[in-house]
Amino acid sequence: MSMHNEQVRFPSDDWRAYQGVLSRRVFAFIIDYVIIALLWIPAAVVVFFLGILTLGLGFLLYPVLFALVAMLYFGLTVGGRDQASPGMRIMGVAIARTDGRPMDFLTAIVHLVIFWIANALLTPLILLIGLFTDRGRLLHDLLIGTVTVRRDMY
Repeated sequence: MSMHNEQVRFPSDDWRAYQGVLSRRVFAFIIDYVIIALLWIPAAVVVFFLGILTLGLGFLLYPVLFALVAMLYFGLTVGGRDQASPGMRIMGVAIARTDGRPMDFLTAIVHLVIFWIANALLTPLILLIGLFTDRGRLLHDLLIGTVTVRRDMY
């Protein structure tokens, strides 16, 4: 997609746009992973029948199935028009890039993968980073250049 088709929209500099965002992110995370777990069930059924059709080869998808479902979920929702997953929309937050460009599918997936890696290495300290950074940004936000903002202030 060329730059002239993208709407440049910088995140707000108003401190109120980031008030309470960290706690909202935690609840959005819980909501999103419940939804992903529910989406994993029909995906597991599809993989089961795929495994039968491929004489067992399709069963090799089971170890990575949850990650694939989560990547598709976040890639399509966070990388979509609203720049927020359903959990984020319920909690009233969205992800914005600090360069003003909209989130795309690949950036949303990279954001998720870096979150998983940081969470695996720093749990539970990953949330403490948000208490000491500007705008409540977490490690993966700092690395990829994103910020989570309240939707009503964005």
